Amino acid sequence: MSSMAPPTLQLWLELTSRTPTVAVTTLSDSPQSLPLFGLLVVNLTAVFKNLHPPHCELGDNRCIGPDAGQMAFLLLGFGLMVVGAGGIRPCNLAFGADQFNPNTESGKRGINSFFNWYYFTVTFAEIVSLTLIVYVQSNVSWSIGLALPTIFMFLSCLLYFVGTRLYVKVKPEGSPITSLVQVATVAFKKRKLELPEQPWINLFNHTPPNSINSKLPYTDQFSFLDKAAIITPEDEIKADGYAANPWNLCSMQQVEEAKCVIRVIPVSLTAILYHIGAQQQYVVFQALQSDRRLGNTGFQIPAASYVIFAMLSLTLWVPVYDRLVVPFMRRIKKGEGITVLQRIGIGLFITIVESLVGAFVEERRRMSALRRGSAVSPMSAMWLVPQLALGGLAEAFNAIGQIEFYYKQFPENMRSIAGAFFFCGSAVSNYAYSFLISVVHRMTEGSSTGDWLPEDLNKGRLDNFYYLVAALCALNFGYFLLCASWYRYKGTGETSTGMEMEAKKLDEHTA
Repeated sequence: MSSMAPPTLQLWLELTSRTPTVAVTTLSDSPQSLPLFGLLVVNLTAVFKNLHPPHCELGDNRCIGPDAGQMAFLLLGFGLMVVGAGGIRPCNLAFGADQFNPNTESGKRGINSFFNWYYFTVTFAEIVSLTLIVYVQSNVSWSIGLALPTIFMFLSCLLYFVGTRLYVKVKPEGSPITSLVQVATVAFKKRKLELPEQPWINLFNHTPPNSINSKLPYTDQFSFLDKAAIITPEDEIKADGYAANPWNLCSMQQVEEAKCVIRVIPVSLTAILYHIGAQQQYVVFQALQSDRRLGNTGFQIPAASYVIFAMLSLTLWVPVYDRLVVPFMRRIKKGEGITVLQRIGIGLFITIVESLVGAFVEERRRMSALRRGSAVSPMSAMWLVPQLALGGLAEAFNAIGQIEFYYKQFPENMRSIAGAFFFCGSAVSNYAYSFLISVVHRMTEGSSTGDWLPEDLNKGRLDNFYYLVAALCALNFGYFLLCASWYRYKGTGETSTGMEMEAKKLDEHTA
């Protein structure tokens, strides 16, 4: 895959990827088939009359709901899609990036561009899904509307199997989770032992010759884990260099890989509040109570379509960033130009600005509606576009930065787990967002100002909620700065004073 062009194949593989009409790529044959079968099952519920309840007009009290068999068949389709997506999404990021050679300069740049274009095509697919697919489903036919993503999914399967011999496939290597558990277990067993003065020399340091993981230098963070690599008289080392019992002795390489995972966790926690700041779930309700007419044409933009502006902001910025900003920064400073932590931090800061802009706009929208004495404000809903554009810009920095960060900082044999981290953070944030809304409802419903988040926004104080989110995002940004100042990138080897000099002397002596 060329690093000079967006992976257009990804568009087919990811089309309609974040809606119930899912079509994504995968790495193995069985998960690839599950979403296709799931989409086919859901499509059949719309095609055959006996698989769905009879048509019912709005307001008809004699409507008949689905029976147990119809509901079970529908849930079967959703279940296949969920299981398939659970196997696909964490893996396709690592699979796509594995097509580039990280040992070459062009390969490194290809990996950096891949994450940008991956997210670009995913977002473009969302735009297609929320406009074309939804329009067909709502205005033409549910059967045709559900058949389209099924066809796209079939094409993605076909493209995958046709090109499967061309792909670089990294073979799995043992169980990375087992290695992490071994380090924790052995470090606990040897917790009372004293570390040697020069642990980078005296610890057990065996690296498997054919390992896909890069060899990591010793680091002095989380030194309590180093005790897992202390060699005691009871520890036996086999002729091939491996420990006879890996549950009694771990290598320094294993310990450093465990440290990589632990370092990532504090940074990954910032994703929870980031997603809360970037979600913009109340924008649709704001649009419903604003003037949605487009100029003097009389055409009203659907309230649910305003989220498209956030996606457009992202899709417009990513090419500019990848083709103009990054090369410019590379000319100014060596390396990647902008580090992944800097990129994540920029996105976190933008969520603060986004929430403040949202609060400012909502306050004006609400006051204009109250002055007019109507449910719908005379203020144009286009005033919602700036905060949505900022949300898309934040996602272009933070979300893509997160994906790249996890991929590069996890050990190579844990890259599928690294891909799952991003989606887990997004999932946890949804629960946290629901919890935050529940707390706000409970804390404000009995106050003098009333519930901040009622159904009628004109009777609430959504602007105060935005200010609350801005404060949480500011705290999150401060926490991130602390994590970033403490963080050490994988393989940097920032360790104790004199360590590298001693290691160099040892190498010279050995030679």
